[in-house]
Amino acid sequence: MNQADLKLFVEVAETGSFTKVAAARQTVQSHISRQIGNLERECGGRLFRRTGRGVVLTELGEHIITRVRSWLADTDQLFREIRSTSSVPMGEVRLGILPSAAHPLLTTLFGRLRARYPLIRLNVREGQGGELDALLDAGLVDMAILFRFHKPASSEERLLATGHTYLVSRPGDPLTQAPTIDFARLQGLPLVLPRRPAHWRSILDETARSKGFALSAAIEADSLTAQKELAATQSVYAILGPYSIMHELKQGSLQATRVVNPDLRRYVTLALPKSGMLTPACQAVSAMLQDIVDEWGGDLCPPQASPAAPPSRPKNRLTRLRPSVRSRMP
Repeated sequence: MNQADLKLFVEVAETGSFTKVAAARQTVQSHISRQIGNLERECGGRLFRRTGRGVVLTELGEHIITRVRSWLADTDQLFREIRSTSSVPMGEVRLGILPSAAHPLLTTLFGRLRARYPLIRLNVREGQGGELDALLDAGLVDMAILFRFHKPASSEERLLATGHTYLVSRPGDPLTQAPTIDFARLQGLPLVLPRRPAHWRSILDETARSKGFALSAAIEADSLTAQKELAATQSVYAILGPYSIMHELKQGSLQATRVVNPDLRRYVTLALPKSGMLTPACQAVSAMLQDIVDEWGGDLCPPQASPAAPPSRPKNRLTRLRPSVRSRMP
């Protein structure tokens, strides 16, 4: 017993004739009779009684036809709903992201997905660059937002934004009040640095060696929160990107100057699986991430919150001590 058999049963009941149904379906009357006979065997009794003018429903046929019509209507509605959503992105998307890139990008992405693609579920995993690369290679995340030190050159990664590097201190420190600072002036400074073998630490150490000195690590810590707290409260400096310190600069708890000579740029990329296979849901999420960053002018935060456009605020003792570094961030 299937949907086609039950539709035939209703059609014969409504026309009252095997012959008319056979003509409408462009087949022979015997074929219709065999199909109805098979259905009757499935139902365990006769559904039609022959008359001189065709066929009429038996008591069993009268008993079940209302329920069959209802079931067919529900089934048709189900298939219409399935067809209408077959092209709609749905399912889980596993996104790996660096902690410093998570907000406001992630919160904006979630809000837009919920409004436009409510059947997509985000599964977000934070981690550092090497960890996220490993998760992507192992297929444990579908895509990842990473920092690279070179522009992506393959189709597996898409450039989202570019960030410079900043020397970070507590407010009022004279060294970080200038718009920029030469990398060579980091020589001898007490620094809070990520532990080896972090890739960022290797880049910093290699740059210092090219300048003829070694960086002085007063303390080593992988945690961004710890690095920022130490720079804000102790006489040490951190070397960080703009997105990790944006909130603290706005609050006035940190002060920063851009490091130049060399300009250590970091490229924010969206890394995709090497297989190149993306579900419709993953395609929708990756396109929406790119759209959000494009709307924000190639940045990971909206213009009103961007380091390039600080909100106006009343002058006070802290802002006089700490000229706005955010206004100098490109």
